[in-house]
Amino acid sequence: MKAERNLQILLGDATLSGELKDIAQKVQNGVRISFEEGVLLYERADLPYLGVLANYIRENRHGDKTYFNRNFHIEPTNLCVYDCKFCSYSRLIKERSEGWELSMEDMLDIVKKYDDQPVTEVHIVGGVLPQYDVKFYAELFTAIRKHRPELHVKALTPVEYHYIFKKAKLDYATGMKVMKEAGLQSIPGGGAEIFHPEVREKIARDKCTGEQWLQIHEEWHKLGMRSNATMLYGHIEEYKHRVDHMEKLRELQDRTGGFQTFIPLKFRNQDNQMSHIPEVSVIEDLRNYAISRIYLDNFDHIKAYWAMISRNTAQLSLNFGVDDIDGTLDDTTKIYSMAGAEEQHPAMSTQQLVELIKHVGRHPIERDTLYGVVTDFENYVFPEEVKPRFYKLPVINESSVETN
Repeated sequence: MKAERNLQILLGDATLSGELKDIAQKVQNGVRISFEEGVLLYERADLPYLGVLANYIRENRHGDKTYFNRNFHIEPTNLCVYDCKFCSYSRLIKERSEGWELSMEDMLDIVKKYDDQPVTEVHIVGGVLPQYDVKFYAELFTAIRKHRPELHVKALTPVEYHYIFKKAKLDYATGMKVMKEAGLQSIPGGGAEIFHPEVREKIARDKCTGEQWLQIHEEWHKLGMRSNATMLYGHIEEYKHRVDHMEKLRELQDRTGGFQTFIPLKFRNQDNQMSHIPEVSVIEDLRNYAISRIYLDNFDHIKAYWAMISRNTAQLSLNFGVDDIDGTLDDTTKIYSMAGAEEQHPAMSTQQLVELIKHVGRHPIERDTLYGVVTDFENYVFPEEVKPRFYKLPVINESSVETN
């Protein structure tokens, strides 16, 4: 196996420091690295070293398999009671003229628009407004499940749940049970940002705390349900804050096993209150994916949002620990474009996404939300070529991205 051979070459490198060699041996032996070693990786490990370790873990778990799903988004509103400094998407209530507020009927019309398409998931997340309360969302989830029972409802972050449960005077355990009974099937990982209060107080002091975010996921996991986790990186945080964030996720996962996927989210500086902070490089993106894969040894999957980081970077990330590049999206989300992502119209056909994965020597698998295999595209022949609408896929030579 190429990944095994690369790791052996790395371990035989006489110039490698003792500390980095110890970490590499831990990865080879499946031994968990410490908090201090996580910080050390950020401070001292170069990209090729991290790529070798992360790809070794990735291929041991998943081989060349790379997952995606067919999904669409509903964003109820971009108006919000919170004022997060990094957010390019939301508008305060006083700025209503720049925002939208969808009704229940509007949202169900979006669902019905996909009735004849083979999507498997609806992803619902947006701003926080008083009228979108427990009753509203419970009725929405129930209506979606009644209309299309096989469509998986992944909806709302702990930021939204914290607000609506507090307004309804429900504790987290009761609130999450109500949502499950209404038809909710999993929850996305948004709103995590950075857990450490040193950072969170400066960039998102209004919303739920890191501990509250973790508590809501824990209550959801206790119901036997699954969720995702994220981390917003590349702004004012230090490396120790990133590792602290992942350590808290790792601890919760040890207790519950309820997390499926970790998604590092790159800070984008367009049109927000932190626009003066420069964005980190693609090299730092890849380093962060790799360290995430190494540190979160109890998470099955590491995901990169191709729409946020670009298709080229998503391809590169598949050699740095990433095994999931999200879904086809079909241009239904404004979150990425409003934040200044490369993809201003993030639509990609299934055939395009399959080709993107194959171009770097990986094995495309369409999954459902819970990682059940829908279609294995390794040897799939599309009935006719579909011309890209927005974008001509680049051909990246596999050897040029191989980690030596």
